[in-house]
Amino acid sequence: MGIFDFLTGEFIDVIHWVDDTHDTMVWRFQREGHEIKYGAKLTVREGQAAVFIHEGQLADVFTPGLYMLETNNMPIMTTLQHWDHGFESPFKSEIYFVNTARFNNLKWGTKNPIVCRDPEFGPVRIRAYGTYTVRISDPARFLREIVGTDGEFTMDEISYQVRNIIVQEFSRVVAGSGIPVLDMAANTADLGKLLVSEIAPTLEGYGLAIPELYIENISLPPAVEAVLDKRTSIGLAGDLGKYTQFSAAEAMTAAANNPGGGGVAAGLGAGMGLAMAQQMVNPGPWGAATPAPMVAPAPPPPPSVEKVWHLAENGATKGPFSRASLGRMVGDSSLARDTLVWTAGQDGWLKAGDIQELAQLFTIMPPPPPPGV
Repeated sequence: MGIFDFLTGEFIDVIHWVDDTHDTMVWRFQREGHEIKYGAKLTVREGQAAVFIHEGQLADVFTPGLYMLETNNMPIMTTLQHWDHGFESPFKSEIYFVNTARFNNLKWGTKNPIVCRDPEFGPVRIRAYGTYTVRISDPARFLREIVGTDGEFTMDEISYQVRNIIVQEFSRVVAGSGIPVLDMAANTADLGKLLVSEIAPTLEGYGLAIPELYIENISLPPAVEAVLDKRTSIGLAGDLGKYTQFSAAEAMTAAANNPGGGGVAAGLGAGMGLAMAQQMVNPGPWGAATPAPMVAPAPPPPPSVEKVWHLAENGATKGPFSRASLGRMVGDSSLARDTLVWTAGQDGWLKAGDIQELAQLFTIMPPPPPPGV
């Protein structure tokens, strides 16, 4: 724990402490029954202070430096003991070394949500966490108020109390700041400074100070954050109708990716999307929107134009003939499969039997018998 040297005889000649734990705040110098030699050397390093306790009373406090323990360096001790100028006898006192360096990267956070009133959303619950730095600003007061007779006092023994003070003041500062929740992230530095100023008087009574405090995050409950995300999405979409169509498309995509029931879910999602769109356009008696105008049905398409055909016989053309007329001509054998026919849009003259529309006419009547039968 510490490194100290003893005189090989009865008296302590050198007093000092080297800490290698990084979390010890106060350490009591072990005399082991030996008395301190008058004129002994006391070494107090940077980031330390040495406090003498004599017969249960707090005596002298030594800041960094090298001291010869004599009457001129121990005014309070000299007064308590009524030492005269020529006093050179050994004495017994308890010596506490106090670590006055900063203890960094300590964590704090709200264990339970803090309820505050937001000007936009009303009552909301928030959580926060961050880090802070603490140091002993008044060694004598810290010994009286916190340490007592503890021979080795670590940061863990006081950190819980400091965290409770931070959380309590944070709740009060945030509740009275009037800063909207959505703007707190941009004001964490100012909130941290304000929080330090509110905590300082309480910690000063313990002999402590907080040089730095950081608010790393202020968050809302997950359900509220999800609603805010949805509201942000609607704002980005701009048009509620388009946003509804977008949501319906997302539902259909999600349903299509579901191998267990994609078809039914997709149809259901599309139906819900269309119903939502119709409801937004015409919300009914409870809404203030104007009903959607009636849409006239589309006119029927124009009737198709029937093809007409021309026949080529003996170097002359006949026609035009409709398909029904050609059917009758097949029946009286005046139209054969080899007869050349033409219609608008056809590339040149073709045999009637090679045209699909006319070839069906020849299946109604059997073909003529072959020659010689």
